[in-house]
Amino acid sequence: MPTLTGSTVTVHPDGISPADVLAVARGPARVVLSPATLDAMATSRAIVDRIEAAGRPVYGVSTGFGALANTFVAPERRAELQHALIRSHAAGIGAPMPREVVRAMLLLRVRSLALGHSGVRPLVAQALVDLLNHDLTPWVPEHGSLGASGDLAPLAHCALALLGEGWVLAPDGGRLDAAEALAAAGLRPIELAAKEGLALINGTDGMLGMLLLAIADAGHLFTMADVTAALAIEAMLGSERPFLPELHAIRPHPGQAVSAANIHRLLQGSQIMDSHRDDLAHAVQDAYSMRCAPQVAGAARDTLGFVVDVAGRELRSVVDNPVVLPDGRVESTGNFHGAPLGFAADFLAIAAAEVGAIAERRVDRLLDVTRSRELPAFLSPDPGVNSGLMIAQYTAAGIVAENRRLAAPASVDSLPTSGMQEDHVSMGWSACRKLRTVLDNLTSLLAVELLAGVRGLQLRAPLRPSPAGAAAMAAVAAFAGEPGPDVFLAPVLERARSAIAGLDLRAGVERAVGPLG
Repeated sequence: MPTLTGSTVTVHPDGISPADVLAVARGPARVVLSPATLDAMATSRAIVDRIEAAGRPVYGVSTGFGALANTFVAPERRAELQHALIRSHAAGIGAPMPREVVRAMLLLRVRSLALGHSGVRPLVAQALVDLLNHDLTPWVPEHGSLGASGDLAPLAHCALALLGEGWVLAPDGGRLDAAEALAAAGLRPIELAAKEGLALINGTDGMLGMLLLAIADAGHLFTMADVTAALAIEAMLGSERPFLPELHAIRPHPGQAVSAANIHRLLQGSQIMDSHRDDLAHAVQDAYSMRCAPQVAGAARDTLGFVVDVAGRELRSVVDNPVVLPDGRVESTGNFHGAPLGFAADFLAIAAAEVGAIAERRVDRLLDVTRSRELPAFLSPDPGVNSGLMIAQYTAAGIVAENRRLAAPASVDSLPTSGMQEDHVSMGWSACRKLRTVLDNLTSLLAVELLAGVRGLQLRAPLRPSPAGAAAMAAVAAFAGEPGPDVFLAPVLERARSAIAGLDLRAGVERAVGPLG
């Protein structure tokens, strides 16, 4: 396995940043432990060693787990206890989680151990770092976590690789034997001591990793939603007046103001907009899907702001159980419960689903000859023989319906486990997984609107579009061409998806109109 090279993320006892997580999860950044981190872990480990030597009963050190918390474990079997814990809890099933999610989990578990409240030896955190730096990604099944006690099964699959057991992801998405992969990388399995197995699996790292990745994706997509909305509004001869700043100052939701300012700027300098500005027969008010775009996308932006705050607090939190306090106490906590992250993920999924839903409504208007203000049916210059984007809207409608199902909250669906010891769980893992699906679906919906909006602008020729519209037209024409006879549409939509998800289209638009909020 290759050793990754690139930028370096240093883990300190005071934590890491969201940007650090992205750099490791999605890039080749290397990870190093600061000297202060090694000292903090050594200090907390010394406390565990003293407790173990004294023979005091402490959960997870000298007892069993969950409903077996009152079962005493003899000193000579406590290392065995930690290994058995990892093996038994690595009980997930299903397709493997994406590499970026697992890498985020690994880094966040290193961060948790580095805070110095978990009582593990520094070599345990270094073993996780070695996996990251050698691009060894544990094979983690999609099903298994209830979000309390954190992400037990997914993290156990990660920890199992440290023991030279279980699997790691192969380059083709399959799985390799972990022992063979470690040996090929020049690494050795580790042996766990008291408390260390529990410290490797008790926490919210999977949920938080997915949420941090989703935050980055949602921030980009909400800006791209303003871009595609502006293209559709311009193509449908809409008005820019509902986006004037003074109209949003009297309803001071910050996200709404940002979205309105984006759309207003994107619509300036357009012959298409100028062509109907003084037309008294033109509609006095545009449809809600056009006029209320900032209210919906802006509310989603404000929801994202709340989620950013939640994730930021979690990134500074100690979520292990039990925790080692500086005064020598080892106390049980409930900090592993994923409710804050589950609620946030569910809320953001609702918001993202609605950003996609209103985009689909604009696509439907663009394709409907009775509402598109003289654009040809289904944006085909020869409708009848050709169907244009008719079925692309079907696809969008189906995705909107799926997003509505996925927007139903997971975090209200608790099921008791572990002999009723864990009688309320967060389902935060499920909430975060489905949030990522909603955002992936939103990418597809905005891709359909991008293609429809550009087709509409192309069909307004010879009128010149806005500079933003011209930039989008140039980017889309490179893979979709000009309006004409029907073509195999799926590859075009895939390229449109890539344009929405990537940075080049946004960069081209921003070169034309300036930075977007």
